Amino acid sequence: MSFGLVWSPLVPLLALAAAAIAVVVLSLLLLVSRTRGAWWRIGAMALALLALANPVFTQEDRDPLKTVVAVVLDRSASQSLADRTRMTDEAKAAIERSFGRSPGFEVRYVDAGASDGQTDGTHLFEALRGLVSDVPAERIGGAILITDGQVHDVPGQAAAIGFQAPVHALITGRSTDRDRRVVLTQTPRFGIVGQTQTVGFRIEDNGTGGRAAEAAVTVKRDGETIERRTVTTGATTMVQVPVTHAGANIVEIEVDGLDNELTAINNRAVVIIDGIREKLRVLLVSGEPHAGERTWRNLLKSDAGVDLVHFTILRPPEKQDGTPINELSLIAFPTRELFQIKIREFDLIIFDRYAQQGVLPLIYFENIARYVRNGGALLVAAGPEHATSASINDTPLETILPAAPTGDVMERPFHARVSELGRRHPVTRALPGSTTEGTPQWSRWFRLIESRTPGQGSTTVMDGPDNRPVLMLQRQGEGRVALLLSDHIWLWARGYEGGGPHLELLRRLSHWLMREPELEEESLRLAVRGRQLAVELQTMAEAPAEVTLTTPSGRSQTVAMQAAEPGLWRGQVEVTELGLWRAQAGTLTRLVNVGPANPREFTDVTSTLQVLEPLVRATGGGLWRISENGSLTMPRIVPTRSANALRGEDWLGIRQRDASVVRGIGILPAFAGVLGLILLLGALTLVWAREGR
Repeated sequence: MSFGLVWSPLVPLLALAAAAIAVVVLSLLLLVSRTRGAWWRIGAMALALLALANPVFTQEDRDPLKTVVAVVLDRSASQSLADRTRMTDEAKAAIERSFGRSPGFEVRYVDAGASDGQTDGTHLFEALRGLVSDVPAERIGGAILITDGQVHDVPGQAAAIGFQAPVHALITGRSTDRDRRVVLTQTPRFGIVGQTQTVGFRIEDNGTGGRAAEAAVTVKRDGETIERRTVTTGATTMVQVPVTHAGANIVEIEVDGLDNELTAINNRAVVIIDGIREKLRVLLVSGEPHAGERTWRNLLKSDAGVDLVHFTILRPPEKQDGTPINELSLIAFPTRELFQIKIREFDLIIFDRYAQQGVLPLIYFENIARYVRNGGALLVAAGPEHATSASINDTPLETILPAAPTGDVMERPFHARVSELGRRHPVTRALPGSTTEGTPQWSRWFRLIESRTPGQGSTTVMDGPDNRPVLMLQRQGEGRVALLLSDHIWLWARGYEGGGPHLELLRRLSHWLMREPELEEESLRLAVRGRQLAVELQTMAEAPAEVTLTTPSGRSQTVAMQAAEPGLWRGQVEVTELGLWRAQAGTLTRLVNVGPANPREFTDVTSTLQVLEPLVRATGGGLWRISENGSLTMPRIVPTRSANALRGEDWLGIRQRDASVVRGIGILPAFAGVLGLILLLGALTLVWAREGR
């Protein structure tokens, strides 16, 4: 309970001021003229003026409020190293016991810094501000941080924390902690596929006294080792990394660990290089002109990422009709330059209804077969000539083609259908217009080149009547081959009977031949979608292999996969850590980085006082190591009211606030009611009595 006096004038302040001036003037006149009873008159006027000012006596009923103390517990990944988690829990228990003996405090606890898959680094002050956001600053007596000292959101100024009270830090970990880490110095973001990029790094040892040492380093790209070398710690090293494919090329630099180091997690750093393809070079060789030739040309010319070289064989060399040499053609067919000197520069070679006409010697077909086995791509779109003695199957290409022709040509209407294996193959899976049963929703074709039983390793993805192959795919060595046994796909392009998905089919087919990762028959893909990590497995098998996911901290878990489409299985898990995640299904391995390539949480994991010391000292707080010897060593907690010192060698101070909340107010106007009437009448009576003498 507290008492007070407030003023509540009965008239406006301007009128009250005028009355006060009048009273002063009259008082001076009375005193100067030495009027009898002047002081009594002055007293009466003063009481009247006081009544107009209306003094009010107040009585407040207040309930005291507890002083709020914020305790922030660092639960980041670095706090899980060694015995830091145990020390954090023991320190929390000691604080609870200490404040349990002081009923005037409200202690609030918050776990902070744990990775949620979105935040990079340890953010304790963000959690501190959220913990006391509903508390007035004058109620906060202080804050205690229990951490290893690696905090990444320390304010530059003490005022930024939002209250004036000491911030103390209890540091877990030991000053003798040692750790080795990889520091990246040069990280290219992009690279041309087929070329190399330079990555720079440095190996740093913390807690070893700065002594240089030799360390063994392994460099990997997409999980495959590309180089091993020994480097000197503290020195910058450069390594050349080939960019082998479009999209993310994940480069890992891993170093052997120190003896008794805190963790091996930061012994690895990741660089993500986005591979960019230069224009793809395609060689299209057409036989005699036919209705479908323009379909291939239009498809390839419509892609801005393709450089097309197209030749059409208008006449064989042996044809003699007297036409002058200078009128035979505009451009001679440079067979030697294309099929011997520059053949390796092409990403794809297409033979469209090509027949042996003596233009290409057999040695060039041998070059093409070797080109495919060494990683090239070949597409043969066959017509009636493929069933004759002029077939290119009767060349060295026979050794790489999926099937040989029988010599028969079926010429009757039929629907090309996606085969059973084709429903699982990414080239033909869910092809627009295809159905699992019944007639496909695309037009008929009218010619099919019959072939013998496909060779071992070939896959028929589209078939016709009586399961006759229409489109076959096969891998040969490092390269790929496709054989299309009908020349009527142009009917789809012309819209005959509604047409068909010729653009989608030919696009997928050409991209599969050029080894686009999205069209691999056996592939494992990872993608981060919000707080979920999506896992996608493409396989030609009836059932998927078990998918094992390894987190950045080394924990493993099995992903439950669900059938999404034929040959496609999907699953997802919640992202709980930042860093490099690894998925494995059989022989397939896939990496994906969640968040920054190298999370700040594992950049430096040694215990330190230096990060927090400037802010803690600025607030009047202190820092103590509580686990230097492995056992808990806690400073005493001392409530203080007006002490200037808020820390000592073995104690920490918490300001004890005197905040309270008003529950009720009683008021008593001094000149209201009977009391006011008595005072005023009494004053007038005394003046009248004095004047009557």
